Amino acid sequence: MISSILNHEFWLSLEYLPIAEQIGATWLFPLFNSLHVLSVCFMLGALLMLDLRIAGVVARGYTIKQLSDDFLPWIWGAFVVAVATGTALFITRASAHILNAAFQWKLGLMLLAGINMVAFHFYSRNMPQFRARLSDLPIWIRVSGVSSLILWTGATLAGRWMGHIV
Repeated sequence: MISSILNHEFWLSLEYLPIAEQIGATWLFPLFNSLHVLSVCFMLGALLMLDLRIAGVVARGYTIKQLSDDFLPWIWGAFVVAVATGTALFITRASAHILNAAFQWKLGLMLLAGINMVAFHFYSRNMPQFRARLSDLPIWIRVSGVSSLILWTGATLAGRWMGHIV
């Protein structure tokens, strides 16, 4: 399995795709890079508000359901743009990125953030506390919110370190 993931020829073949060469050699690379950074900022800004509420730190006058309804469309929209632009950037140097420790950390932290989100939604979907404004939340809910912030912050930092770690 690991040998197939690290198959250098496969990743190198992505770099030689016409679209990857077009992105890497034109104004598209800085455009996609800028859109990637902006979409990550939008996603993290909206996620910060929601996760801080889930952690019970701020906005206790709002229900988690209210904030979820307001912020999840922004989070998901920005996430889709970040994945699309990140993929476009990735394919321009796929063979180098796949071996980059910071990139591996980024993917690992994103995977853990996704697992945290799925677990949160699965175990909390029928909890009445999400419709109450000032209810005390179970500790595992608060930990999930804090964990989300830590994992996404780590993934963002790892993404920024990619260009500085070989």
